[in-house]
Amino acid sequence: MKNGQKLWTRDELILAINLYCKLPFGRLHRSNPEVIHLAELIGRTPSSIAYKLVNFASLDPSLQARGIKGASNSSKLDKIIWDEFYNNWEGLPFESEKLLSEFENRSIEELNDIKIDELPEGNTREQLVKVRVNQSFFRKSILASYNNTCCISGLTNSELLIAGHIKPWSSDEKNRLNPRNGIAINALHDKAFENGLITITPEYKIKISKVLLNQKKTDALEKYFFQYESKDIFLPSKFLPDVEFLKYHNEQRFQR
Repeated sequence: MKNGQKLWTRDELILAINLYCKLPFGRLHRSNPEVIHLAELIGRTPSSIAYKLVNFASLDPSLQARGIKGASNSSKLDKIIWDEFYNNWEGLPFESEKLLSEFENRSIEELNDIKIDELPEGNTREQLVKVRVNQSFFRKSILASYNNTCCISGLTNSELLIAGHIKPWSSDEKNRLNPRNGIAINALHDKAFENGLITITPEYKIKISKVLLNQKKTDALEKYFFQYESKDIFLPSKFLPDVEFLKYHNEQRFQR
């Protein structure tokens, strides 16, 4: 470590991973306003934040699988905190949001645009806040990974996109917030995916169910479904969909 540099703390690294999840891969740079803001919050330079984000990119297995490399000199603590976060999606995202709200000196509800007056009091309120914070984190992570682009249609209007789950929220609690269990998808195709009328193969190709293919051909079916048969999805820049989750959807959810 150079003279004048200070060691990164666990809290700082958790905040950096939080930001890494929420940024598109191409925006992990020092001039990004969100990078500058985090630097101001924790008393570091934008360059040091950007460099740490790229360090984390080097530890991201979905990027490694695609031959994309980040910085090669991540620290031992970087790896420890990355593994802690990456293996605890049901806990660390919320912890990181709580930590961020403390540094921001704002409530976690305000930070995540949760209207307090719509929530009940007591334990139920705490549970609902956690669920909504986690859902917000998951959505931001998925849309960032896909650069606000629908993986099926290429639609780029974020207001029309959903952070869909490959394995349903109700069936895999451990991976509810795992970005590799998510896809950015428009509402129509999300509904079809949820009901097994379309799927994504482990080779990242779109398959249309015979339930639709065997129907009488119409302009609507051709436009919204048939034209996508066997086409590649728009891949995310990070957090590539986990092949095992895709296998599950193909084998357990897809109507062949």
